[in-house]
Amino acid sequence: MTKQFSMELAGRTLMVEIGRVAAQANGAAFMHYGDTVVLSTATASEKPREGIDFFPLSVEYEEKLYAVGKIPGGYLKREGKPSENAILTDRVIDRPMRPLFPKDYRNDVTLDNLVMSVDPDCSPELTAMLGSAIATAISDIPFDGPTASTMVGLVDGEFVINPTAEQKKVSDLALTVASTREKVIMIEAGANEVPEDVMLEAIFKAHEVNQEIIRFIDGIVAECGKEKHEYEHHTVDPEMYEDMVSFITPEAMEEAVFTDDKQTREANIREIEEKLEERYAENEEWLDQVSEAVYNFQKKTVRKMILKDKKRPDGRDVKQIRPLHAEIDCLPRVHGSAMFQRGQTQVMTVTTLGSLSEAQRLDGIDVNETEKRYMHHYNFPSYSVGETRPSRGPGRREIGHGALAERALVPVLPAVEEFPYAIRTVSEIMESNGSTSQGSICASSLSLMASGVPIKAPVAGISVGLVTGETDDDYIILTDIQGLEDFFGDMDFKVAGTDKGITAIQMDIKIHGLTEQIIREAIARTKEARTYILHEVMNPVIGQARDHVGKYAPKISQYTIDPEKISEVIGKQGKTINGIIDETGVKIDIDESGRVDILSEDQAMIDKAISIIKSIVEPLNVGDIYEGEVVRIMPFGAFVQLSPNKDGMIHISKLAKERVNKVEDVVNIGDKVAVKVLEIDKMGRINLKLEEKIED
Repeated sequence: MTKQFSMELAGRTLMVEIGRVAAQANGAAFMHYGDTVVLSTATASEKPREGIDFFPLSVEYEEKLYAVGKIPGGYLKREGKPSENAILTDRVIDRPMRPLFPKDYRNDVTLDNLVMSVDPDCSPELTAMLGSAIATAISDIPFDGPTASTMVGLVDGEFVINPTAEQKKVSDLALTVASTREKVIMIEAGANEVPEDVMLEAIFKAHEVNQEIIRFIDGIVAECGKEKHEYEHHTVDPEMYEDMVSFITPEAMEEAVFTDDKQTREANIREIEEKLEERYAENEEWLDQVSEAVYNFQKKTVRKMILKDKKRPDGRDVKQIRPLHAEIDCLPRVHGSAMFQRGQTQVMTVTTLGSLSEAQRLDGIDVNETEKRYMHHYNFPSYSVGETRPSRGPGRREIGHGALAERALVPVLPAVEEFPYAIRTVSEIMESNGSTSQGSICASSLSLMASGVPIKAPVAGISVGLVTGETDDDYIILTDIQGLEDFFGDMDFKVAGTDKGITAIQMDIKIHGLTEQIIREAIARTKEARTYILHEVMNPVIGQARDHVGKYAPKISQYTIDPEKISEVIGKQGKTINGIIDETGVKIDIDESGRVDILSEDQAMIDKAISIIKSIVEPLNVGDIYEGEVVRIMPFGAFVQLSPNKDGMIHISKLAKERVNKVEDVVNIGDKVAVKVLEIDKMGRINLKLEEKIED
């Protein structure tokens, strides 16, 4: 039997149907928000997966192009691999949901969201976030939810809840906040240098709206919720753990992890594991638990050191940033490059400039965004962490980190009218020990300025961590977390921005949410660290963009023509424009508005191409002098090509002051000449007078 539930959310109706479709899933919610329709399901395997020590959660966000009335491109005419937007949505759904499942749950769980209809004013991504929370909450899968999610925009200084498509275009903020009944559990934001106090106000406004949604979901669970099933708990044998601690000793474990060198720490842990494997060689059951037991022992040790002893594994103060280094112009032939290093995290970013025609075209369900001019890509090779594995292309993590850096830098990029380039930055992670995404933001900002991209202001990023105790007031915030503190801590709170304000936020946590006090302190801490990085490390290297693009970057000049003249510049079957390209070696892009971009490393050739295009589209003026080439000779005169689509004739009587018996006595085919326009008759014929021959 189908049950329907509805509420008004930001002036639009959110309706949830339970029992109408997908009845065999553990939980299913048929979501309607305006005309956006998403089927959200939650399913779990009957038994735990063998041989793993993590919770196997998969989140899928499936974009179907029929949802926006499109047929997929390509030969197969069906959807292929997930788009970048789909992958980013997978991640934003995953982050608030994952912490609410039991930590020792080993059953496979899939949260699937099928986007079936899209109303541009009602976000399918938000609808899927709510749908996943509802489907899981009503299912029999163990889950300490529900969660609720809200988007906030900032239009003309006013907050807008779940902004429409038009509002998003002019909004200075794109914020998504997920909450539990009491706390904020996920924050994701892109912003146009929004001040910290405004961002905080927006976060807590979203949290208030989330409480209304949670009350709505509670009503659905009360009517449709299933009893949560029992599951096989996965824990280390207490007797084995006690024996391990007595054998290794807490003091020895603390000494093993208390170092600022990641490789030394890892070697120490391997040595401990080898001792335990030797000790339990005759006890197969305990031997199988060594890895997880050592993990738990490390985690307990690190958290105690930080929270109770106020000691970080590398000896830093809680507010201290690791040693920093920045440089530019690392690579000789690229358009721009920079290196940024924070402790054992090292990132090199390379900038490449191209024509606007090289902007990335997007084929997805977002009808408002068809291309993007700025692309940031992030690569995390195995050697950066001292491991070996084959490269299989970017995974979800790499795509997510690249998108975060891209979001942080977009607000400071120059307008296309000011800087008519497509821009690609690629961050290569050379070494990793925590917060590479924020390192890539710093390196990319430096690289952009080094390449001559006139960004509005430098952007820096920093991450703070968290270790919590038994109560909400028992916690410690750590500035610039390294890998171990991220691994065993409770939070990775990434904030990027300029001196003026925040441009991006991404918050990952492993606990059931953050209090208002923690959020305020975390944002204040990132502001302090970000300011230090900008002024003490980045600005001394390069504080503003160079006033010219790099030696090997293409130069671009723009020229605007009447759109009706575009066909004349292109010519029949592209003959005219290809002729200009062959003659000058430039690259030419023309858009439908009549904007012409001419690219070349040689400015003289750009100027020549513009001159040719001008000669095509601009009318000739009687009395003016033009240069051309003799292309045909007749007994009565010579024909001169003034432009690819304009020929004029010099009558034999106009070749010289004195009498000319034969045209070839004065000019020949291929001669360059300067001519004056004497007349353009009613039929458009151009009569010329020879002024002089131009010597090569």
